Amino acid sequence: MNAANLLGKLYLIPITLGECDPMEVLPQTIKRTVEFIDHYIVENEKTARKFIKSISPEKIQSSLVLSTLNKHTDNKEFNEMIKPLLQGFNMGLMSEAGCPGVADPGAVIVKLAHEKGIQVVPLVGPSSILLAMMGSGMNGQSFAFNGYLPIDKSEKKGAIKNYEKLSFDKNQSQIFIETPFRNNKFLDDLLSTLQPNTSLCIATDLTLPSEYLKTLRVADWKKAKIDLHNRPTIFIIHKMF
Repeated sequence: MNAANLLGKLYLIPITLGECDPMEVLPQTIKRTVEFIDHYIVENEKTARKFIKSISPEKIQSSLVLSTLNKHTDNKEFNEMIKPLLQGFNMGLMSEAGCPGVADPGAVIVKLAHEKGIQVVPLVGPSSILLAMMGSGMNGQSFAFNGYLPIDKSEKKGAIKNYEKLSFDKNQSQIFIETPFRNNKFLDDLLSTLQPNTSLCIATDLTLPSEYLKTLRVADWKKAKIDLHNRPTIFIIHKMF
């Protein structure tokens, strides 16, 4: 028997972006996958258990074997985490919200799985980055996800200006996120730094009842009022002219 047949598969399992009925935004494939997997690597154990219970209430929680992977996890623990895969057990990888491996520490496990010859199976589910890009009306042919900008005010201002110039020079939409409790301040920084005609998309609480998604010129955003405090938000900018 081929040695690869003795290895488990690593399933990348998207979860909801917030409090909502999981079957409203997830395909049946996710439910079926959760039902046959007992070993998981998760960003947050409490969130993962709650999600598993919501999508598969009959699942016996005591049967679950969960390893926690977050920004504090020592890289010496990675090989220990994937041992079940090497022993022939299938495993699920979950982020705290959305798709694992995208703006998420789980990417290191996916990389390790490839190095070990383990089959990686990405499953369909909501990605706030792609949903925001889809709904922005900006350049879906060329865009870049830049994650978090510097916290230092002057460095952040310089980064915003550089990405605005890049969006114009390359006709490339630029995507950012911020820690939710800093969203309002980040929006203020964008509005005070960007050119009036630069387009800005704000996409928050995607797939939730409180979803908000709108693209306006910076000059128009300055006339609007929106509270983004503690709401997961994607920001996209594009200077067209």
